[in-house]
Amino acid sequence: MADTVLYEVTDGLATITINRPDAMNAMNTEAKVALRDAARQAAADPAVRAVLLTATGRAFCVGQDLKEHVALLAADREAGTGSTMSTVREHYNPILKALTEMPKPVVAGVNGVAAGAGFGFALAADYRVVADTAAFNTSFAGVALTADSGVSWTLPRLIGQSRAADLLLFPRSISAQEAYELGIVNKLVPAADLAAEAAAVARALADGPTLAYAALKESLAYGAGHSLSEALEKEDELQTRAGASEDHSIAVAAFLAKERPKYVGR
Repeated sequence: MADTVLYEVTDGLATITINRPDAMNAMNTEAKVALRDAARQAAADPAVRAVLLTATGRAFCVGQDLKEHVALLAADREAGTGSTMSTVREHYNPILKALTEMPKPVVAGVNGVAAGAGFGFALAADYRVVADTAAFNTSFAGVALTADSGVSWTLPRLIGQSRAADLLLFPRSISAQEAYELGIVNKLVPAADLAAEAAAVARALADGPTLAYAALKESLAYGAGHSLSEALEKEDELQTRAGASEDHSIAVAAFLAKERPKYVGR
């Protein structure tokens, strides 16, 4: 894994850390490839039961590295091509699909500003622990671009179509407190406690009933785009699967014995 993104697995918890602090964790091509590959690796590894996505320095991720972007656009103009914007298809889309579709929970530990694609990465997580000094900005329209990194899908599902349109059409910095009030933030913590709190949430999920979490994640995504009748059928399917898991047997036995369950992720 490139130094621009760090990857570590400890006792079932994969920690993915965006690591370009001097550039406020802006995404150049190297970082996008590394984040895509790290997310895919975590998704495919059966030993990984939860993922923590965070960053070093004072920013979570300010989105596209505009210095590199300008240079690539100039090269496109000279060559008469438009390959620069293929980054959405080649990098951002795969990153978002890996984060949202992996059958394990993803926690975003948002340590600072999350803008553009960085906002999209945070929104792709299943749970967001956010420092009280952090901020969010859609940013796209500010540089004459439309939404990418899944923001057009994730943001309205969290805060509604009207509020999402407001933040996309009139990009501005919103504080962590405002984001909490809007429903973007799950847990708001003092900046000094962010690393420990985010790790604790991710650790609790890694130690939990992995298959049940995967089913919950799948059912939420399915329910967002289907009718009640279809959602009920999906719940039946997923509950049947969860009920046959070893974790369910462990949970029931522990409940009857008045003990704390020790899940195995099967």
